[in-house]
Amino acid sequence: MATNAFEPPTLPGGTTSTKDESPAKTKKSLPLSNSKKMIDPFNKLSLEEAKVIIHKGTERAGIGKYTSFKGEGAYICKRCNAPLYNSTDKFESHCGWPSFDAEIKGSVKREIDEDGMRIEIMCENCGGHLGHVFLGEQYTSKNTRHCVNSISMKFIAKGKEMPKVIKPETKEDASIKAEAKEGKNDGNLAPIKKSEK
Repeated sequence: MATNAFEPPTLPGGTTSTKDESPAKTKKSLPLSNSKKMIDPFNKLSLEEAKVIIHKGTERAGIGKYTSFKGEGAYICKRCNAPLYNSTDKFESHCGWPSFDAEIKGSVKREIDEDGMRIEIMCENCGGHLGHVFLGEQYTSKNTRHCVNSISMKFIAKGKEMPKVIKPETKEDASIKAEAKEGKNDGNLAPIKKSEK
């Protein structure tokens, strides 16, 4: 008796995919940061920006507007306006993306990438994906290369006013706003506890 050698691939959650199944049943869609269902206090992102910053994508090499850019100033997070890099730390690595050998202190966090081999860099304030950091390549005396997607940053020229950093909204912030909407406080006070009423 012949058996069917084809076995459909197993997807996350233990489901399988065959030609007859609709994409909605086999793929989980990723929420965009600007979805109406999500509270997102940050700057509005285009779909292309969200693919990189929220969903950890990578901008194609050589197309980013800051790859060879040489202006004096600072680079801030496109999602939350947090200062990330000074132009004095930018160097030409010819890798296809902007390269920096140092970040502004406390602005960038590092985590092992999902591939287990690289180190991902993210905005410390909002968690937006920036790119990856590489050590030991000897490009500069600091021996560090932050390889950053241009689309994850915005340049602010020296002497220009920096935009206000948008802090992540906490559960307490959301609670205060909700109570203010309901007239239970003025939106600036801590939530009113039942014992205080």
